[in-house]
Amino acid sequence: MTRFNLTMNPNDDYSELASCTSCRVKEDKSNYWTAVVYFKHDNGTYIRVPQKPNFEVGKTSGGFTVYYISGYPPFQHTYAFARGFRMMVGSPTLRAEKERSLDDVSSYASTFRCWDFEDQNDPQYPYIGTNLHPPGMSPNDTVGFPTRYCPNGVRSTIIFPSCWDGASLDTKDHKSHMVYPEGPVDPIFGIIWNNGSCPATHPVKVPTVQYQVVWDTSPFKDMWPSDGRQPLVLSNGDPTGFGQHADYVFGWEGSSLQTAMDNCKDQKGDPQLCSDYLTILTDDEMNQCKKQVEIDEVVEGEYISALPGCNPEQAGPELATAVTGCTAVSTTISRGAETTTSRYTQTRVGAVQPTSTYPAPTSTVTYVA
Repeated sequence: MTRFNLTMNPNDDYSELASCTSCRVKEDKSNYWTAVVYFKHDNGTYIRVPQKPNFEVGKTSGGFTVYYISGYPPFQHTYAFARGFRMMVGSPTLRAEKERSLDDVSSYASTFRCWDFEDQNDPQYPYIGTNLHPPGMSPNDTVGFPTRYCPNGVRSTIIFPSCWDGASLDTKDHKSHMVYPEGPVDPIFGIIWNNGSCPATHPVKVPTVQYQVVWDTSPFKDMWPSDGRQPLVLSNGDPTGFGQHADYVFGWEGSSLQTAMDNCKDQKGDPQLCSDYLTILTDDEMNQCKKQVEIDEVVEGEYISALPGCNPEQAGPELATAVTGCTAVSTTISRGAETTTSRYTQTRVGAVQPTSTYPAPTSTVTYVA
């Protein structure tokens, strides 16, 4: 789906409610969300940074890439998510980097990669620079926003935990029913193919869901601050990038995801190679799926004096605090314990294929949906 509804009943089956999908796989009606990025001009106004297609994903209309990666080692059976399942990763209030350990799996869950190459006609494109590295393992990867101009854009990568408690479809914090596999972190492959097992508290192995969004910073080359200021701001008022976070609401039709995880074993994750089991859409079919805007609020396409909603910049390093008494049109919908209402500008789900070609462990079974 291209946007969230204003309210979302967890008892609804979104695969039945959705009339189309902007994903490559027709059976996937899940909701994928992350905060978007704005550029802050020297005069204090903001404009949304456009998105661009990831590597090798076709001619998508912006959007982002979603990976579903099955269990490793191979004896771990991967179970599809249950109807009504949802989860969140990251913290929108974080404004400083947490103390990191090289063996802490969660330390690699959210990163930005500076694409510092310019010529897409270069015969080595897209494998020049450091794009051969898995997420979180490149010298060009940072937990916060890159501190320099990135000629070909900035790629956000967010990796969700993949061990479920087997009981809760959601929790109050949207997190505690899920944990990452036990370490250590692979020094070459990072946490994409983590070889740890699920702990006894969360014994059920589910797919590793990974988001990648490419923000096209090239339009701002001549406006990039010369004083070293970092001008990118997340739509939740975060100028550091440490508050990058993402939501996932499962919405695959029937048993289609389980069928894919059991049968689609191409390590490159090419959806076309799973066409015996899934319905693969064309670029045009994906791009035609749009949801009508439900809130009359300017969020993109022009400079605005403040970020949408009540999301003033809070640079930290202390945790950001919620604004009280907000009357912005996008935040006036009441939210209860059993619904999810997004305050931030939503992104569009695009095609889903791999973006780099580092070798996978030979026994890994990977499916990209």
